[in-house]
Amino acid sequence: MRPNKSRRWNVGEEGTPVLSVVNEEAAVADGRSMLDEICREGAQRMLAAALEAEVDAYVADLVGERGDDGHRLVTRNGHARARTISTVAGAVEIRQPRVDDRRIDPASGEKARFRSALVPPWCRKSPKVTEVLPLLYLHGLSTGDFVPALEGFFGSAAGLSASVITRLTTAWQDDHRNFQARDLSERDYVYIWADGVHFNVRLEEERLCCLVIVGVRLDGQKELVAVTDGYRESKDSWAALLRDLRHRKLRAPVLAVGDGALGFWAALRDVFPETKEQRCWVHKAANVLDALPKSIQPLARRMLGEIRDAEDRDHARDAAKAFDNEFRAKWPKAADKIRDDLPALLTYFDFPAEHWVHLKTTNAIESTFATVRLRTKVTKGPGSRAAGLAMAFKLLESAEDHWRAINSPKLVALVRAGAKFKKGVLVESSLQQGEVAA
Repeated sequence: MRPNKSRRWNVGEEGTPVLSVVNEEAAVADGRSMLDEICREGAQRMLAAALEAEVDAYVADLVGERGDDGHRLVTRNGHARARTISTVAGAVEIRQPRVDDRRIDPASGEKARFRSALVPPWCRKSPKVTEVLPLLYLHGLSTGDFVPALEGFFGSAAGLSASVITRLTTAWQDDHRNFQARDLSERDYVYIWADGVHFNVRLEEERLCCLVIVGVRLDGQKELVAVTDGYRESKDSWAALLRDLRHRKLRAPVLAVGDGALGFWAALRDVFPETKEQRCWVHKAANVLDALPKSIQPLARRMLGEIRDAEDRDHARDAAKAFDNEFRAKWPKAADKIRDDLPALLTYFDFPAEHWVHLKTTNAIESTFATVRLRTKVTKGPGSRAAGLAMAFKLLESAEDHWRAINSPKLVALVRAGAKFKKGVLVESSLQQGEVAA
């Protein structure tokens, strides 16, 4: 006879299972921790899959890039060390796939590098919504696309409707107008970087040119000074911006760093003639390499580095002479680009050696917009100039929280006081003379 597997237990009968009493609060706590763990593990798996897909797509797009030996220049290269990122789902551990990219950027002369748009190298926590929206907008995402794009990250209850996004952008335009009208009498920027950043505008034919100025305060901290619309980085556009800054009581900076755009330098000499000029080495190197055949560019790049990174002005001039002797006969245009601007390329030698690395380039601005510029082939741009300008302002404002002070910030005040530096070292007599004069 087969046993009855569906036997019912009767209360009081021997062997009847007893239900134990469980503390309700403990059960809720356990349930929450279990739910959080499920969410965290799900987020970790989804992020890992997305990172793998991103690298696979990058490598696949460049599968045709091959070197002289016929080997592929872009391949996968294992995974980086595990690291933890703080997200709304909790701490998520990732191991980012790495890419071996051996291509050389013909514009900058630097080695091409893969940068994840999902998890940048410096990322240790998920960005705030106010940091994400300007990036998405400048990358070409319209306000109507924000809701489905962000619901997966912040949930459907995040309140990110198209009307909310529109109100945010309107508020940001108001913030930008207030920023551009603020009083600058209490601000003193010893160094400034100036650059023009261009974006496509979806609903207009002409591109948006953002004129951006970032400065260094007396305490050595970097700070956004101005961001406004310009016309092709013309002299009139830069002059209008600089005059507006002077009208709002901005003191003339000691040094300005910028690329070779003639409009800015002509405007600077008119508005702040006492400010010294330093040309950006990254832009200059790119211009020089453009005037040379690819076969000779590695040598030129090395010799340019010897000028830029020389221990003092005398050694830099010697390196510049060697460059001229090497390239003058066959490529005079490339040699002229260095010879004609050499004094302005070496101005940083008049300042503290600790500051040289900051003063050689406009990276303070370039790095902030790097992620946007990398997408210029696919971006549709902002819908209007006002919206694009507001988004650029919010992007810079968000990035400002992560800017670090320049090296040896205490020396900035000495530069403003008129202290002299020889080979990057403070000349004590000049400091004493300045104190007596004061």
